[in-house]
Amino acid sequence: MQFPLVDIGANLSHSSFSDDLPQLLERASSVGVSQIVITGTSISSSEDSLRIAKQYHDTCYSTAGIHPHEADSFQQTDLNLLRTMAADDRVKAIGETGLDYNRNYAQRSHQLHAFEAQLDLAAELRMPVFVHERDAAEDMLNMLTRYRSRICKIVVHCFTGDEATLKSYLDLDIYIGVTGWICDERRGLHLREIVPLIPQGRLMIETDSPYLMPRDFPEKKQLQSSRRNEPCTLSHIAATIAGCRGESYDCFAEHTTRTSREFFSLDVL
Repeated sequence: MQFPLVDIGANLSHSSFSDDLPQLLERASSVGVSQIVITGTSISSSEDSLRIAKQYHDTCYSTAGIHPHEADSFQQTDLNLLRTMAADDRVKAIGETGLDYNRNYAQRSHQLHAFEAQLDLAAELRMPVFVHERDAAEDMLNMLTRYRSRICKIVVHCFTGDEATLKSYLDLDIYIGVTGWICDERRGLHLREIVPLIPQGRLMIETDSPYLMPRDFPEKKQLQSSRRNEPCTLSHIAATIAGCRGESYDCFAEHTTRTSREFFSLDVL
């Protein structure tokens, strides 16, 4: 049997999963995905993520946060709601929070404000932070450098940056999450070259479902939709990254799973 995997980022509260979540979890389990951290991206999705994590408590955990896309509507009262959710032992990190200067769905000043407020909350609660960064490395590094001594653990999820940015995050003792972006021959080839630079103990893997279906996933026709990503693709992502790093699948699965469980304080099954 393959060594179990942990998907550290899946948006299972997304409406596309409302009709077949039990079957989705069975498909994930069948390829060795033993634990899933469900991503909260707003107050409502964080509440839904926690509800799912409690319902499927043998497999799922969650995060609680407000995505940079939602920053224009961020209010200080939201922090009290996040604080309340974070008191539940199924909630394992603050986030998804961060900066996105690619889409710019929210004003940058609002993104910075919402991000800083959530970093303060994570520092207060002594919880890890689940970070989103896209085309915002300079401001992100400035912010995380300021807060690094106050935050116990940080992961930049769905890393898609360049080598210099990766090294800067690693220099700050930040963890890196890699998705099926690395399977995309149009835009992910640079990740194949730099992913070996991430040391064991700092690398975790994720699907970011329902987004980022690996373009070369060979079994798309067996899924409900060939466009909707699922946690069951994580084994394919793991095999791709392991190959890039020159590691066996079992070795790669063992160290990324160990790292994920330690980072999020997950149960050891």
